[in-house]
Amino acid sequence: MQETTSNTTISEQAFQVLRQDVLSGQHPPEARLKLESLQSVYGFSSSPLREALNRLVQEGLVKADERKGFRVAAISPADLADITKMRLMLDIPALTESIQAGDDAWEASVVAAFHRLEKIESRLQHGPVALDAQWSKRHRDFHLSLIAACPSERQLAWSMSLFDQAERYRHFAARNRTVSKKKNEEHRSLMKAVLNRDAATATTLLAEHISSTQANVMAAFTQVEAQRI
Repeated sequence: MQETTSNTTISEQAFQVLRQDVLSGQHPPEARLKLESLQSVYGFSSSPLREALNRLVQEGLVKADERKGFRVAAISPADLADITKMRLMLDIPALTESIQAGDDAWEASVVAAFHRLEKIESRLQHGPVALDAQWSKRHRDFHLSLIAACPSERQLAWSMSLFDQAERYRHFAARNRTVSKKKNEEHRSLMKAVLNRDAATATTLLAEHISSTQANVMAAFTQVEAQRI
């Protein structure tokens, strides 16, 4: 029994560390993920790494080819547009329902998540930046806190899956922009509208926030293409 628990823990560890490195761009889009190389980098055996890769395939972050092995999924404007469309379809009603159902404890969790995010965002510099794992976690926690009172567990799961799929694009934009546009004021306005139970304003702000991510990434795509010419 202990061996099973240990193996499960190791598999989860391999999944989490590999997933984070794919999301952050440590393994860039379309990079090959060779088991031998991954074993050397992470120190895991092939079994938990293969399980982690298969889970990432299910999430759409990695592609599998029987002849070529595993490869990080490509990023593209069309893929981002699809992610953005689906996020708007799911997150806007989820936020409305969360505002309707949320209690005092939910409000407190929103405030706490914003405070933690604001602390780390105050340290971000202007210009190209590499968003670290701590920022990514606090940013995710804040967005999850907003919709956490939505009663549909499936909707929450799908919303956060799409949020995670957009994470690679946020890192791509951060690495390739020339001027950093901090999001803390957008987050603050969103928090205030949510705490005021102003669903109309909050959902408008969230839609603009999600769409602005797409605009920032498109600007980064344009910049990268210009550098190649």
